[in-house]
Amino acid sequence: MPPAEPPRLHIHGLTKRFPGVTALADMTLTVRPGEVHALLGENGAGKSTLMKILSGVLKADEGSIAVDGEALTLRSPLAARRAGIAMIHQELQQVPELSVAQNMFLGRSLRRAGLFVDRARQEALAAEALAPLDPSIRPEAKVRSLTVAQRQIVEIARALLDKARIIAMDEPTSSLTPSEFERLAAVIAGLAARGVSIIYVSHKMDEVFKTCSRATIMRDGRRVGEVALAGTTEGAVVAMMVGRELAAAAHRSSVRPETVLSVRGLTAGTRVVEASFDLRRGEVLGIAGLIGAGRTELLRLIAGADRAESGTIAVNGRPLTRPGPRAAIAAGIGLVPEERKRDGIVPQRSMVANLALPSMARFAPRGLVRRRALRAEAARLLAEVNLRPMQIDRPIRLFSGGNQQKGIIARWIAAGSQILLFDEPTRGIDIGAKAEIYGLIERLAAEGKSVIVVSSELPELLRLSDRVLVMRQGRIAAELGRDALTEQAIVAHAVPQSVPRSGRAA
Repeated sequence: MPPAEPPRLHIHGLTKRFPGVTALADMTLTVRPGEVHALLGENGAGKSTLMKILSGVLKADEGSIAVDGEALTLRSPLAARRAGIAMIHQELQQVPELSVAQNMFLGRSLRRAGLFVDRARQEALAAEALAPLDPSIRPEAKVRSLTVAQRQIVEIARALLDKARIIAMDEPTSSLTPSEFERLAAVIAGLAARGVSIIYVSHKMDEVFKTCSRATIMRDGRRVGEVALAGTTEGAVVAMMVGRELAAAAHRSSVRPETVLSVRGLTAGTRVVEASFDLRRGEVLGIAGLIGAGRTELLRLIAGADRAESGTIAVNGRPLTRPGPRAAIAAGIGLVPEERKRDGIVPQRSMVANLALPSMARFAPRGLVRRRALRAEAARLLAEVNLRPMQIDRPIRLFSGGNQQKGIIARWIAAGSQILLFDEPTRGIDIGAKAEIYGLIERLAAEGKSVIVVSSELPELLRLSDRVLVMRQGRIAAELGRDALTEQAIVAHAVPQSVPRSGRAA
């Protein structure tokens, strides 16, 4: 009888310590050839540390890594690539102004006579690698001209040029529409059929169950289980991740009759066209639509981050005569932006400093900051939103995405905001923190604050929203009350009439 084929990847006893914390403890992971294997866990479970060790960025203190039965010592990212391990990060590592082919050969250009870059050969090899994935991507095209989905495929093609046997994908669909996810899922299935092993890191359980065959679950730096996904349920997997059952919650409404925000004819080029709606006290108003439909742009106009060409915004019946961020904040409007790291935080500053940004004048009435009062209020509000760990002087960049989001929410509570605009509130956030964010939004509404939620996740909108506005090509195409609110109804209004109405809206 022939010997059993070795696993493609076998990690055993991997341990990594940092000062004061053990990030990984005796971690084990086995991935088979041609398998799509999910790596699951809440933020802080140790997934990122494991991926950094596997990609050569960090060195483990203990344990072993073997690929196709060969023990490896991964001292650098170059060593990992040479071993056939590729990492595709959530934030893609590309140079937008360079071409597709130049990015694929970045740091290892092909040369003629040892001197000149052989662009023709690079483009030919790039086209060959792209052909089975997406032949519509031109090697000479600038990367900045591509969609996020196409840029991911360029990274996959680059990995194949390196003859990668293992491709680790970190939150690969966080910025993709459902149709782009389906395309990526087909690409992943094709890679698996060719014998490439995929490690799939994601917080989106529906996508994990569609894409992966097995899952390894981590909690507190340890492996707590491995399951065949065909033989388990989403609820069972989530319970393993968080260490407890997460009860499914029904929609709760706190809507009151008075109008707090009136938008009339708001227009900014073709991005937002003649948008008109009212928001009531205690209401959670969802905004759905495909990416590019104008959802984010509408929130930015209301928050004063962008200027409208025409239209009016009124808060409690009072028009904002000079719309802008200061006027919006003074009127009680707070924006929790889509790009949290870019637009929502000052990474090097502490959690308490980030919380105080829009309300510092209250804590420094004569130019001197009343630090004791600031810290006391920050500690109280951050405890209310369940910040973990409760270290308010810690730089905000060192917190997980979910805890950064809690800090931004606490910021607007501290500022006294009565209208909160959430743009993709749970993007890149683990399932436990997601449930907490939902609870915070519902609590804000119950307290009489009004909320607008833009989300690409339809189950999220169905859970939270009292009403949903569906945007299409910059316009509000439909308003759906709670009694008419279904995924099918949202999709029917979100997809342009010339496109077959199938699949799910973004």
